[in-house]
Amino acid sequence: MAADAELLIDRRRLRRKLTLWRVLGIGAVILAVGAVGYRARVGEGRLFPATENQIARISIGGFIAGSESTRKLIERVAKADSVKGVVVSISSPGGTTTGSEELYRNLRALAEKKPMVAFVDGTAASGAYITAIAADHIVARETALVGSIGVLFQYPDVSGLLDKVGVKVEAVKSSPLKAEPSGFSPTSPEARAALSSIVMDTFGWFKGLVAERRGMNEQQLSAVADGRVFSGRQSVPLKLVDELGGERQAVAWLETERKVPKDLPVKDWKPKAEGGLKLWSSLGIGADLLGLDGLAARLRALEAETAGLAEGGLMAVWRPAP
Repeated sequence: MAADAELLIDRRRLRRKLTLWRVLGIGAVILAVGAVGYRARVGEGRLFPATENQIARISIGGFIAGSESTRKLIERVAKADSVKGVVVSISSPGGTTTGSEELYRNLRALAEKKPMVAFVDGTAASGAYITAIAADHIVARETALVGSIGVLFQYPDVSGLLDKVGVKVEAVKSSPLKAEPSGFSPTSPEARAALSSIVMDTFGWFKGLVAERRGMNEQQLSAVADGRVFSGRQSVPLKLVDELGGERQAVAWLETERKVPKDLPVKDWKPKAEGGLKLWSSLGIGADLLGLDGLAARLRALEAETAGLAEGGLMAVWRPAP
Protein backbone atom coordinates (compact mmCIF):
# COMPACT_ATOMS: atom_id res chain seq x y z
CA MET A 1 0.00 0.00 0.00
CA ALA A 2 2.84 2.38 0.91
CA ALA A 3 4.53 1.66 -2.42
CA ASP A 4 1.28 2.36 -4.31
CA ALA A 5 0.83 5.65 -2.46
CA GLU A 6 4.40 6.68 -3.22
CA LEU A 7 3.92 5.77 -6.88
CA LEU A 8 0.72 7.84 -7.00
CA ILE A 9 2.54 10.83 -5.48
CA ASP A 10 5.34 10.53 -8.01
CA ARG A 11 2.86 10.46 -10.86
CA ARG A 12 1.16 13.58 -9.57
CA ARG A 13 4.49 15.36 -9.30
CA LEU A 14 5.39 14.33 -12.81
CA ARG A 15 2.00 15.49 -14.10
CA ARG A 16 2.46 18.91 -12.46
CA LYS A 17 5.91 19.27 -14.00
CA LEU A 18 4.59 18.31 -17.42
CA THR A 19 1.74 20.82 -17.07
CA LEU A 20 4.20 23.57 -16.12
CA TRP A 21 6.44 22.84 -19.11
CA ARG A 22 3.43 22.73 -21.44
CA VAL A 23 2.29 26.17 -20.24
CA LEU A 24 5.79 27.58 -20.62
CA GLY A 25 6.14 26.03 -24.06
CA ILE A 26 2.79 27.35 -25.27
CA GLY A 27 3.65 30.81 -23.89
CA ALA A 28 6.97 30.80 -25.73
CA VAL A 29 5.28 29.77 -28.97
CA ILE A 30 2.69 32.54 -28.60
CA LEU A 31 5.42 35.14 -28.01
CA ALA A 32 7.46 33.86 -30.96
CA VAL A 33 4.47 33.83 -33.30
CA GLY A 34 3.46 37.30 -32.10
CA ALA A 35 6.94 38.66 -32.70
CA VAL A 36 7.15 37.12 -36.16
CA GLY A 37 3.62 38.30 -36.93
CA TYR A 38 4.45 41.83 -35.84
CA ARG A 39 7.59 41.89 -37.97
CA ALA A 40 5.71 40.43 -40.92
CA ARG A 41 3.20 43.27 -40.70
CA VAL A 42 6.02 45.73 -41.32
CA GLY A 43 7.18 45.76 -44.94
CA GLU A 44 10.94 45.62 -44.35
CA GLY A 45 10.92 44.53 -40.73
CA ARG A 46 10.91 40.81 -41.30
CA LEU A 47 13.40 38.39 -39.83
CA PHE A 48 15.13 38.50 -43.22
CA PRO A 49 15.58 41.50 -45.55
CA ALA A 50 12.65 42.07 -47.91
CA THR A 51 13.42 40.95 -51.46
CA GLU A 52 9.92 40.95 -52.98
CA ASN A 53 9.26 43.92 -55.26
CA GLN A 54 6.66 46.13 -53.60
CA ILE A 55 5.16 49.56 -53.07
CA ALA A 56 6.01 50.93 -49.63
CA ARG A 57 3.28 52.57 -47.56
CA ILE A 58 4.50 55.21 -45.10
CA SER A 59 1.70 56.28 -42.77
CA ILE A 60 1.76 59.76 -41.24
CA GLY A 61 -0.83 60.09 -38.49
CA GLY A 62 -1.51 62.10 -35.36
CA PHE A 63 0.57 65.04 -34.21
CA ILE A 64 3.65 65.73 -36.33
CA ALA A 65 6.83 66.49 -34.39
CA GLY A 66 10.49 65.98 -35.12
CA SER A 67 11.13 62.23 -35.27
CA GLU A 68 14.52 60.60 -35.70
CA SER A 69 12.90 57.19 -36.16
CA THR A 70 10.73 58.49 -39.01
CA ARG A 71 13.78 60.04 -40.68
CA LYS A 72 15.62 56.73 -40.51
CA LEU A 73 12.54 54.92 -41.82
CA ILE A 74 12.44 57.19 -44.88
CA GLU A 75 16.15 56.60 -45.46
CA ARG A 76 15.62 52.81 -45.31
CA VAL A 77 12.81 53.05 -47.85
CA ALA A 78 15.03 55.14 -50.13
CA LYS A 79 17.82 52.53 -49.99
CA ALA A 80 15.61 49.45 -50.47
CA ASP A 81 15.99 48.01 -53.97
CA SER A 82 12.74 46.06 -53.53
CA VAL A 83 10.70 49.29 -53.16
CA LYS A 84 9.55 50.44 -56.61
CA GLY A 85 7.19 53.18 -55.42
CA VAL A 86 5.92 54.90 -52.28
CA VAL A 87 2.46 55.83 -51.03
CA VAL A 88 2.50 58.38 -48.20
CA SER A 89 -0.82 57.82 -46.41
CA ILE A 90 -1.78 60.90 -44.37
CA SER A 91 -4.33 61.39 -41.61
CA SER A 92 -3.10 64.19 -39.36
CA PRO A 93 -4.13 67.67 -38.18
CA GLY A 94 -0.52 68.87 -38.38
CA GLY A 95 1.98 69.65 -35.64
CA THR A 96 5.01 71.84 -35.02
CA THR A 97 6.40 73.89 -37.88
CA THR A 98 9.90 72.50 -37.38
CA GLY A 99 8.64 68.91 -37.29
CA SER A 100 6.57 69.48 -40.42
CA GLU A 101 9.50 71.12 -42.22
CA GLU A 102 11.80 68.24 -41.31
CA LEU A 103 9.31 65.66 -42.56
CA TYR A 104 8.79 67.62 -45.80
CA ARG A 105 12.53 67.80 -46.49
CA ASN A 106 13.02 64.09 -45.80
CA LEU A 107 10.14 63.16 -48.10
CA ARG A 108 11.44 65.40 -50.87
CA ALA A 109 14.78 63.60 -50.64
CA LEU A 110 12.89 60.31 -50.91
CA ALA A 111 10.94 61.55 -53.94
CA GLU A 112 14.23 62.14 -55.75
CA LYS A 113 14.98 58.41 -55.48
CA LYS A 114 11.56 56.72 -55.60
CA PRO A 115 8.26 57.50 -57.37
CA MET A 116 6.01 58.90 -54.63
CA VAL A 117 2.34 59.81 -54.29
CA ALA A 118 0.43 61.26 -51.33
CA PHE A 119 -2.92 59.83 -50.26
CA VAL A 120 -5.11 61.85 -47.86
CA ASP A 121 -7.00 59.15 -46.01
CA GLY A 122 -8.70 61.49 -43.53
CA THR A 123 -7.12 64.86 -42.79
CA ALA A 124 -4.10 66.69 -44.20
CA ALA A 125 -4.29 70.03 -42.45
CA SER A 126 -1.59 72.59 -41.71
CA GLY A 127 1.69 70.72 -41.12
CA ALA A 128 0.14 67.57 -42.58
CA TYR A 129 -0.61 69.48 -45.79
CA ILE A 130 3.08 70.44 -45.88
CA THR A 131 3.68 66.69 -45.79
CA ALA A 132 1.26 66.09 -48.67
CA ILE A 133 2.84 68.66 -51.00
CA ALA A 134 6.17 66.85 -50.70
CA ALA A 135 4.68 64.43 -53.26
CA ASP A 136 4.23 65.31 -56.93
CA HIS A 137 0.64 64.04 -56.93
CA ILE A 138 -2.01 64.15 -54.19
CA VAL A 139 -5.06 61.88 -54.06
CA ALA A 140 -7.74 62.59 -51.42
CA ARG A 141 -11.02 61.04 -50.42
CA GLU A 142 -14.06 63.13 -51.33
CA THR A 143 -14.85 63.84 -47.67
CA ALA A 144 -11.23 64.33 -46.53
CA LEU A 145 -10.22 67.62 -44.89
CA VAL A 146 -7.40 69.48 -46.60
CA GLY A 147 -5.65 72.83 -46.17
CA SER A 148 -5.65 75.00 -43.03
CA ILE A 149 -2.68 76.91 -44.45
CA GLY A 150 -1.51 79.03 -41.55
CA VAL A 151 0.71 79.28 -38.47
CA LEU A 152 -0.23 79.50 -34.81
CA PHE A 153 1.58 80.57 -31.65
CA GLN A 154 -0.38 79.91 -28.46
CA TYR A 155 0.53 80.46 -24.83
CA PRO A 156 -1.47 80.71 -21.60
CA ASP A 157 -1.92 83.97 -19.72
CA VAL A 158 -2.47 83.12 -16.05
CA SER A 159 -1.81 86.64 -14.74
CA GLY A 160 -5.49 87.16 -13.89
CA LEU A 161 -5.59 83.94 -11.89
CA LEU A 162 -2.38 84.86 -10.02
CA ASP A 163 -3.88 88.25 -9.11
CA LYS A 164 -6.93 86.52 -7.63
CA VAL A 165 -4.87 84.19 -5.44
CA GLY A 166 -2.42 86.92 -4.47
CA VAL A 167 0.66 85.56 -6.23
CA LYS A 168 3.12 87.79 -8.06
CA VAL A 169 6.03 86.50 -10.15
CA GLU A 170 9.12 88.71 -10.12
CA ALA A 171 11.70 88.64 -12.92
CA VAL A 172 15.07 90.28 -13.57
CA LYS A 173 15.73 90.43 -17.34
CA SER A 174 18.55 91.68 -19.51
CA SER A 175 16.06 93.34 -21.86
CA PRO A 176 12.29 93.92 -21.99
CA LEU A 177 11.70 91.23 -24.66
CA LYS A 178 13.71 88.50 -22.91
CA ALA A 179 11.55 85.42 -22.09
CA GLU A 180 8.42 86.97 -23.60
CA PRO A 181 5.65 85.98 -23.51
CA SER A 182 5.93 84.72 -19.95
CA GLY A 183 2.28 83.94 -19.23
CA PHE A 184 2.71 85.41 -15.75
CA SER A 185 2.00 88.97 -16.93
CA PRO A 186 0.02 90.52 -19.78
CA THR A 187 1.93 90.55 -23.06
CA SER A 188 3.31 93.97 -23.91
CA PRO A 189 2.61 95.51 -27.34
CA GLU A 190 6.32 95.23 -28.17
CA ALA A 191 6.41 91.51 -27.31
CA ARG A 192 3.22 90.88 -29.26
CA ALA A 193 4.66 92.65 -32.29
CA ALA A 194 7.86 90.58 -32.10
CA LEU A 195 5.86 87.34 -31.94
CA SER A 196 3.62 88.48 -34.78
CA SER A 197 6.69 89.12 -36.91
CA ILE A 198 7.85 85.52 -36.41
CA VAL A 199 4.39 84.12 -37.13
CA MET A 200 3.98 86.13 -40.32
CA ASP A 201 7.49 85.28 -41.52
CA THR A 202 6.80 81.56 -41.08
CA PHE A 203 3.38 82.00 -42.69
CA GLY A 204 5.12 83.53 -45.70
CA TRP A 205 7.42 80.51 -45.88
CA PHE A 206 4.39 78.18 -45.74
CA LYS A 207 2.56 80.06 -48.50
CA GLY A 208 5.66 80.18 -50.68
CA LEU A 209 6.04 76.41 -50.33
CA VAL A 210 2.43 75.84 -51.37
CA ALA A 211 2.70 78.24 -54.33
CA GLU A 212 5.87 76.54 -55.54
CA ARG A 213 4.78 72.95 -55.11
CA ARG A 214 1.19 73.40 -56.34
CA GLY A 215 1.90 75.89 -59.12
CA MET A 216 -0.41 78.59 -57.76
CA ASN A 217 -0.41 82.25 -58.65
CA GLU A 218 -1.04 84.97 -56.06
CA GLN A 219 -4.80 85.01 -56.63
CA GLN A 220 -5.13 81.24 -56.34
CA LEU A 221 -3.00 81.21 -53.20
CA SER A 222 -4.99 83.94 -51.47
CA ALA A 223 -8.18 81.91 -52.01
CA VAL A 224 -6.87 79.00 -49.94
CA ALA A 225 -4.41 80.58 -47.48
CA ASP A 226 -6.82 82.05 -44.94
CA GLY A 227 -6.58 79.16 -42.47
CA ARG A 228 -9.69 77.29 -43.60
CA VAL A 229 -9.94 73.59 -44.27
CA PHE A 230 -11.64 72.34 -47.43
CA SER A 231 -13.24 69.05 -48.33
CA GLY A 232 -11.58 66.81 -50.85
CA ARG A 233 -14.26 67.71 -53.37
CA GLN A 234 -13.61 71.44 -52.87
CA SER A 235 -9.85 70.93 -53.00
CA VAL A 236 -9.56 69.73 -56.60
CA PRO A 237 -10.68 72.99 -58.34
CA LEU A 238 -8.66 74.94 -55.76
CA LYS A 239 -5.53 72.99 -56.81
CA LEU A 240 -4.90 71.76 -53.27
CA VAL A 241 -5.18 68.15 -54.47
CA ASP A 242 -5.00 66.55 -57.91
CA GLU A 243 -7.47 63.69 -57.79
CA LEU A 244 -10.28 62.19 -55.74
CA GLY A 245 -10.22 58.54 -54.73
CA GLY A 246 -8.64 56.01 -52.43
CA GLU A 247 -5.31 54.28 -52.21
CA ARG A 248 -6.14 52.27 -55.34
CA GLN A 249 -6.21 55.50 -57.36
CA ALA A 250 -2.92 56.59 -55.81
CA VAL A 251 -1.28 53.31 -56.81
CA ALA A 252 -2.80 53.57 -60.30
CA TRP A 253 -1.13 56.97 -60.71
CA LEU A 254 2.24 55.45 -59.83
CA GLU A 255 1.67 52.73 -62.42
CA THR A 256 0.51 54.99 -65.26
CA GLU A 257 2.50 58.18 -64.67
CA ARG A 258 5.65 56.88 -63.00
CA LYS A 259 5.82 53.49 -64.78
CA VAL A 260 5.84 51.49 -61.53
CA PRO A 261 5.21 47.79 -62.36
CA LYS A 262 1.56 46.81 -62.11
CA ASP A 263 0.01 44.67 -59.38
CA LEU A 264 2.81 45.05 -56.85
CA PRO A 265 1.76 44.45 -53.23
CA VAL A 266 1.52 47.51 -50.98
CA LYS A 267 3.48 46.88 -47.78
CA ASP A 268 3.49 48.87 -44.55
CA TRP A 269 6.85 50.27 -43.47
CA LYS A 270 6.99 51.52 -39.90
CA PRO A 271 9.64 53.18 -37.73
CA LYS A 272 11.76 50.96 -35.54
CA ALA A 273 11.56 51.49 -31.79
CA GLU A 274 14.63 53.29 -30.51
CA GLY A 275 16.03 54.22 -27.14
CA GLY A 276 13.96 51.64 -25.29
CA LEU A 277 10.22 51.26 -25.39
CA LYS A 278 8.16 54.11 -23.97
CA LEU A 279 4.71 53.67 -22.49
CA TRP A 280 2.68 54.58 -25.57
CA SER A 281 5.08 52.73 -27.90
CA SER A 282 4.75 49.59 -25.78
CA LEU A 283 0.97 49.82 -25.80
CA GLY A 284 1.06 50.50 -29.55
CA ILE A 285 3.04 47.31 -30.18
CA GLY A 286 0.55 45.38 -28.04
CA ALA A 287 -2.32 46.78 -30.11
CA ASP A 288 -0.46 45.82 -33.29
CA LEU A 289 -0.10 42.23 -32.11
CA LEU A 290 -3.86 42.10 -31.48
CA GLY A 291 -4.56 43.48 -34.96
CA LEU A 292 -5.97 46.77 -33.60
CA ASP A 293 -4.38 49.05 -36.18
CA GLY A 294 -6.50 52.09 -35.35
CA LEU A 295 -5.73 51.92 -31.65
CA ALA A 296 -2.02 51.35 -32.36
CA ALA A 297 -1.88 54.44 -34.58
CA ARG A 298 -3.66 56.56 -31.97
CA LEU A 299 -1.29 55.45 -29.20
CA ARG A 300 1.75 56.34 -31.31
CA ALA A 301 0.17 59.68 -32.21
CA LEU A 302 -0.42 60.39 -28.51
CA GLU A 303 3.25 59.81 -27.80
CA ALA A 304 4.28 62.12 -30.65
CA GLU A 305 1.84 64.84 -29.55
CA THR A 306 3.09 64.69 -25.97
CA ALA A 307 6.67 65.07 -27.20
CA GLY A 308 5.71 67.90 -29.58
CA LEU A 309 3.87 69.88 -26.92
CA ALA A 310 6.85 69.54 -24.62
CA GLU A 311 9.08 71.10 -27.30
CA GLY A 312 6.90 74.20 -27.71
CA GLY A 313 7.40 76.69 -30.55
CA LEU A 314 5.33 77.57 -33.57
CA MET A 315 2.52 75.25 -34.58
CA ALA A 316 1.09 74.37 -37.96
CA VAL A 317 -1.91 72.47 -36.69
CA TRP A 318 -5.66 72.47 -37.21
CA ARG A 319 -7.60 72.30 -33.95
CA PRO A 320 -11.35 72.87 -34.09
CA ALA A 321 -12.72 74.67 -31.04
CA PRO A 322 -14.27 72.22 -28.53
